[in-house]
Amino acid sequence: MAQALGTDQKNNVNIEVNIVPFIDLMSCLTAFLLVAAVWVNIAQLQNHPQGKSREGNSCGDECPPTLSVLLESDDIWIGVSRVGDFQRIPKISTGYDWTKLEETLKQHKESSIFAGVDDIELAAASSNEHPVEYQSLIAAMDVAVKAGWGRVGVTEPRSLTAPPQL
Repeated sequence: MAQALGTDQKNNVNIEVNIVPFIDLMSCLTAFLLVAAVWVNIAQLQNHPQGKSREGNSCGDECPPTLSVLLESDDIWIGVSRVGDFQRIPKISTGYDWTKLEETLKQHKESSIFAGVDDIELAAASSNEHPVEYQSLIAAMDVAVKAGWGRVGVTEPRSLTAPPQL
């Protein structure tokens, strides 16, 4: 620990502190901080909020078309705003059909309707009786980015620009 150096006088308080353990601790914490900072930047998920606001859309018919994806417990619905076109992708035995969703999103991205549009909105209709797992919503976001949609936004089902008409 620490020891007093000097003579036997009572007013001499020279103390020698061993700072090697402190330096070891600080070097470990610095390494952890650097690794954690890089991991946080790599593992982030970009979300661009989409959907209708309480005030409604201010641009009316001049708004670009929007592609809406709704995850339900049994199906995936894809809707195109201003057209009223809805497509249903049913679940398969292993879960959601992510390959079919990716193909469909790529087709919409390549169509002339969405030329120059990079926004897509996702929502999950989850309830106690019909739950949708959080991992499914994240997987749908990954599929949308993989299909070429750059700005993926998450909203609630009631705020979708093109909700499915059941």
